[in-house]
Amino acid sequence: MEYRQLGGSGFKVPVLSLGTAGFGGRGDFFRGFGEVEVKQASRLVDICLEAGLNMFDSADVYSSGAAEEILGQAIRGRRDQVIISTKATFTVGPGPNDVGSSRYALLRACDAALKRLGTDYIDLFQLHGFDATTPVEETLRTLDDLVRAGKIRYIGCSNFSGWHLMKSLAISDRNGWVRHVANQAYYSLLGRDYEWELMPLGLDQKVSAIVWSPLGWGRLTGKIRRGQPLPESGRLRNQATVDGGPPIADEHLYKVMDALDEVAQQTGKTVPQIAINWLSQRPTVASVIVGARTEEQLRQNIGAVGWKLSSEQIAKLDEASAVTLAYPYWHQRGFAKRNPPPV
Repeated sequence: MEYRQLGGSGFKVPVLSLGTAGFGGRGDFFRGFGEVEVKQASRLVDICLEAGLNMFDSADVYSSGAAEEILGQAIRGRRDQVIISTKATFTVGPGPNDVGSSRYALLRACDAALKRLGTDYIDLFQLHGFDATTPVEETLRTLDDLVRAGKIRYIGCSNFSGWHLMKSLAISDRNGWVRHVANQAYYSLLGRDYEWELMPLGLDQKVSAIVWSPLGWGRLTGKIRRGQPLPESGRLRNQATVDGGPPIADEHLYKVMDALDEVAQQTGKTVPQIAINWLSQRPTVASVIVGARTEEQLRQNIGAVGWKLSSEQIAKLDEASAVTLAYPYWHQRGFAKRNPPPV
């Protein structure tokens, strides 16, 4: 398993990490990801560690905390072998302070996550989204205090726009506080918006991408084809889960799938393996989060690394997945000498 530097830090993470959104399956939304309980989760952790994949990503809202609890039990007795990444900011209760990135909310969220995970520190603690109702200074000072207290080691963000992240980095720099080293972002062959602003920002400011939903919200499993019904199982059969994901036009999906099928024939690899491998070769990407309901799925996903697509194959996938950029990015790309695309 390849390890990569996480942003501007000295910390290294595996190029693949295991997501735990499918641990627990509590509620309509997360049931679409899976219903993995402790015994099965422990087995998935076994397989990951055997392959050198030792980073596990969770969040307090995944199955209302059950995902963190299950992960904590699955890694019991081997905490020193794993990297734990988790997130907070989204709503976790009915109270007015049960949401957001205020000092009150983050201190409670961190302590609750530590308890559920059965550990006394979190390797990477991320803001699950931007909280525009809390001063950024309050949020970052709290995260800095948590790092100084030894409860978390590194910080990151998720689902931020470019100005959210840049403002946060500037405030950290001005005050000498801990800095975001990771940006957990949606990025796939079906959704390349990350490349427009967040990728150049990541290159310039040394903030690595940790990619969520690399298979386009379950659409690049290789089971969806033009004119064929959806697979019998999976998140696309769960309307609550579908509604919570990125919208993707059918024709764009089929165009990307045609290119993936062609590359699959050339390489002998599966469609998901090619989609994940493509991501692993993109600028700023430190780790790609993969999910798995079964051992077979996990082994297939682990097989996405350890080899490389050719430049010709990457170009084919790039062309098939390209879309018209939003303004001002299409305008900037017209002046490539002044605004070169990230490489």
